Amino acid sequence: MYCVKNVTEDLYWVGVSDRRLALFENIYPIPRGVSYNSYLLMDDKTVLLDTVDKAVGGQFIENLSHVLGSRSLDYLIVNHMEPDHCATIEDVVHRYPEVKIVGNAKTFTMMKQFFTFDVDSRAVVIKEGENLNVGKHTLTFAMIPMVHWPEAMVTYDIYDKTLFSADAFGTFGALNGNIFADEINFETEWLEDARRYFTNIVGKYGTQVQTALKKTAALDIEIICPLHGPVWRENLEWYIEKHQRWSTYTPEDHNVLILYASIYGNTESAVNVLAGKLADAGEKNIAMYDVSSTDPSYLLAEAFRCDRIIFASPTYNAGIFPKMETLLTELKAHNFQNRKVAVLDNGTWAASAGKHMKEMVSQMKNMDIYEESMTVKSALKEDQMAQLDGIVEFMTK
Repeated sequence: MYCVKNVTEDLYWVGVSDRRLALFENIYPIPRGVSYNSYLLMDDKTVLLDTVDKAVGGQFIENLSHVLGSRSLDYLIVNHMEPDHCATIEDVVHRYPEVKIVGNAKTFTMMKQFFTFDVDSRAVVIKEGENLNVGKHTLTFAMIPMVHWPEAMVTYDIYDKTLFSADAFGTFGALNGNIFADEINFETEWLEDARRYFTNIVGKYGTQVQTALKKTAALDIEIICPLHGPVWRENLEWYIEKHQRWSTYTPEDHNVLILYASIYGNTESAVNVLAGKLADAGEKNIAMYDVSSTDPSYLLAEAFRCDRIIFASPTYNAGIFPKMETLLTELKAHNFQNRKVAVLDNGTWAASAGKHMKEMVSQMKNMDIYEESMTVKSALKEDQMAQLDGIVEFMTK
C-alpha cells in the first residue's frame, strides 16, 4: 500500500523509511532507522527527484505509481549517485521507458558503472546554472562536488523556492508519519543524529561544504528537501547555522569531553578523579565515554560538539590501546581540528601511549595540546594529584 505526503501543492514525498537496517553504509549504527527521500513534482511535465535504496524499492514503486496514476514519468533528476539513492533507477527506467534522466557528466559516468541499460539514449546532461522548465516550475542546478561524492549536485525550484539538497542537510532517523522538521522535536530528539550523520558522512569535506553553503546562500530558499531525514520549511537559519559550525570545525558547546580506554579499571578510575576536579573547578556538562563500549561514530560527533578533549589510554603492545587508536585515526581521517587537547596514559612498564597519542593529535590542524605528560603507573597515586590539577588548569583557563 502506498504512503505519500504532500510537500507543496505540486510536490509529493514518495520516499520510504527503513527501520530494519542496523548499520548505515554497513558501519554506522542507526537504532532509529533511516529515511530514503524521493520527491515527485507534478506539473506539465512530471519530475522525479532521486530514487531510493534497493531494500525499500517495492514500497517506493508503489508510492510513485500512486501519485503518477495514468501519467507517464517525463524526467528523473539524479542529484546523487550513491546506491542508497540510485539503486532503483533501473527499476524506474523499466517501468517508464520513455523517461529522460537529468544529471551532470560525472553522474552518467557513474551510472554506466552501476547499470547496464542504455544510459546515453536517456541522458540530459546539464551544467552549473542551466535551467529545466517543466511548466510553471523552473528547475536550476548547482554542482556541490565532494559533498560528499564528486558528482553531487543540488536542484532548486525557482517557483516554490525549494532546494533539493542531495545528502546535504540530511540526518539519520526514520520518518514516522511527520515528514517536516517543524512537526517533531528536532532539537531535543533529532539533533544528535543530524550531527552524527554530518560529522561521519560529510565531516571530512568541510571546505567543500563551505563552498556549497555559499552557493545556497545566494538562493531564496523557503523549503529544504534532503535525501535523508525531515523536510525543512521553518527555522531554516538555525539548521543552516549548525552546518556552518560543523563544516568549519567550530565547537557547538563549551564543554570538556573525556574519552578513555581502560583494561582493568585503573585508567577509568584516574579520569573519574579528573572529572571530579574539573567539576570542582566549575565545569558543567562534562561528557565522558569509554571508547571500548561506544561506537566511534558517536564519539566523533561528540568531539565535533565539544571544544576541549582529554584522551586517556593504557599502553598496549607498546602503543595506544586499539580502540583509542581507531578513534584517533577516525578523527584525523575526518579532518578534525581546532580543539584544546590533553592526554593521559597508563602503563605498568614502558608507558608510551601518551607519546603516540600526542603524535597523532599533532597531525591534526590547529590543536592546542597540553605540553606536560602524565603517566599513571598501574594505578593513580596521591602524589599525582598535582598533575591532574595541571590538566584542569590547562582545560579551564
